[in-house]
Amino acid sequence: MTDDGRARATEALRAAGCIAAEEEAAELLDAAGGDRSRLEELVRRRCTGEPLAWLTGAVRFCGERVLVRAGVYVPRWQSQPLVHEASARLPDTGVAVDLCTGSGAIAAVLRRARPAARVLATEIDPVAVACARANGVEVFEGDLTSGLPASLAGAVDVMCAVAPYVPADEMHLLPRDVRAYEPRRALDGGTGGTEVLERVVAEASSWLRPGGSLCIELGGDQASILEPCLLGAGFDEDVRLADEDGDLRGLVCRFSGRRGANDATIRRPSAAAR
Repeated sequence: MTDDGRARATEALRAAGCIAAEEEAAELLDAAGGDRSRLEELVRRRCTGEPLAWLTGAVRFCGERVLVRAGVYVPRWQSQPLVHEASARLPDTGVAVDLCTGSGAIAAVLRRARPAARVLATEIDPVAVACARANGVEVFEGDLTSGLPASLAGAVDVMCAVAPYVPADEMHLLPRDVRAYEPRRALDGGTGGTEVLERVVAEASSWLRPGGSLCIELGGDQASILEPCLLGAGFDEDVRLADEDGDLRGLVCRFSGRRGANDATIRRPSAAAR
């Protein structure tokens, strides 16, 4: 492919509002494999807002190349700190579960970080299940924990969940291409955005061992909203993860095993631990 073809692709992407137009053009050039017509088609589709990962077939996540099929939620870089925290807490021969795994990105990274550990995942969407399996993930089809082997109850060291948490009445605020293409079920968290998160907390308490960790992605004031649910399920807040703007993006809690504790509030970490 000539430099002229790259320049035209970059110009078209930039005109369509792609911020990293030059980098995206390079990825689409690689995906086209030297076929000019194929490149033009890929650029056209990207200019309509179709996710880049769907067009190239993969995305880089925590240094891992993850396959992403069309129709599957695309892993975000904002989730990476949560994954790093989870991998640090997973014993070398421990057990980890990733709920709502989508493409299987988180499970794939955890498996790479702890090759001797058992890493499982669950996913309700059959298309995403197939994608996760293509990424080598041991995934069970089902809603949250419903598909997990019963033998793991009370034995899981780390449970992760990038579950839907966008408040239903704020879905219209998402970028146009996200609303137009990505699966709503992977984004819409219902009223207040915590409907699925509350179920994650409640179900996690039956699978984690005492001292195990629950790592969930969330936003806004959702940590405060979830506090009664976390407390009642036996969790103590351990680490808060913020993005570059200082906004809350993740919460890591330890499972004490004491469900329905009578403490008035969750025990929080010191500021240095956040």
